[in-house]
Amino acid sequence: MDILVLAGGLSTERNVSFSSGVMISQALARKGHRVALVDLFLGLEDYPHPLADLFRLPPPLPDKNIKEEVPDLEAVRAARGDKSESLFGQGVLAACQMADIVFNALHGDCGEDGRIQAAFDMMGIPYTGSGYLGSAIAMDKNYTKSLAAAEGILTPQWRTVSLTDGEIAQAESYEELPCVVKIPNGGSSVGVYICKTREELSAALRESRKYAARVLVEQYIQGRDFFCGVLEGESLPSIEVIPKSGFYDYRNKYQAGAALEVCPAQVDGEAEAKIRSAARRMHQVLGLTAYSRSDFVLDSENRPWFLEINTLPGMTALSLVPQEAAAIGIDYDTLCQKIVDASIKARREKR
Repeated sequence: MDILVLAGGLSTERNVSFSSGVMISQALARKGHRVALVDLFLGLEDYPHPLADLFRLPPPLPDKNIKEEVPDLEAVRAARGDKSESLFGQGVLAACQMADIVFNALHGDCGEDGRIQAAFDMMGIPYTGSGYLGSAIAMDKNYTKSLAAAEGILTPQWRTVSLTDGEIAQAESYEELPCVVKIPNGGSSVGVYICKTREELSAALRESRKYAARVLVEQYIQGRDFFCGVLEGESLPSIEVIPKSGFYDYRNKYQAGAALEVCPAQVDGEAEAKIRSAARRMHQVLGLTAYSRSDFVLDSENRPWFLEINTLPGMTALSLVPQEAAAIGIDYDTLCQKIVDASIKARREKR
């Protein structure tokens, strides 16, 4: 097949997306497909050949190493020649229409929030991962947690705070500590702050204005970090992540050696069953397809608390779903092929 891997975009997870995209491209090429990786936002402005040659003469792959710093999105905007406000760079949609399927390697609110999926549905372009509605709901932690609570799945108490001066002042005075401040549609732990003092809460709320107009202020659950993928409707073995310092933030997620990852997780059977059941149930409730990953905290009473779900989980060298798949004998290349096959089936069934 001719497969276009769509990566980059205009998201705080841009660099992570490129790392995922490069590995996916290499894996699919090893499976015998013709593959081209394209940046959603910058597009094919610098592609030196006719578009018809894209899969025969694909652009060189970008650097897959992830820098510690969050990308400078204003610099990315400035690098675009046509200065258009469209999220689709030059030639991107035409290239997607040429492909047998688009492998969506985007992360965050520029590719994971349902807008790209809706556009592709309208244009008849097959793509990997979940459809527009499940993607949109899952991207918003507030809506996702509301569904989890309605399903009886344990999730920390939370409320939404608009980042006006008045609401910030109220939150600074009345929120119970410790708490967690999160932007509702963030990923890779960008815009996540653990606040143990009023000063930390104040700083987090004001810093969050860089990313969003509102945040979730969530009950802090002390415990161990667990993650559980779902592949083709079945939950994978959970993985425990133990950061060597701090919490599982952007740096600890993507810098080699920054965290200890244990898979299958060393946890008793009852807790493992609860984690896997909740991950599978959230995948079903949201109507997701192909794959997803849910995040949990396991407290001192062995209770898993659901935090969020990712519809396009990372596929980097350090990412969790590939490690969970490997634990049951599914290598990286086969995992990518399974995602393609499951997604083609879903698109044919209008899911």
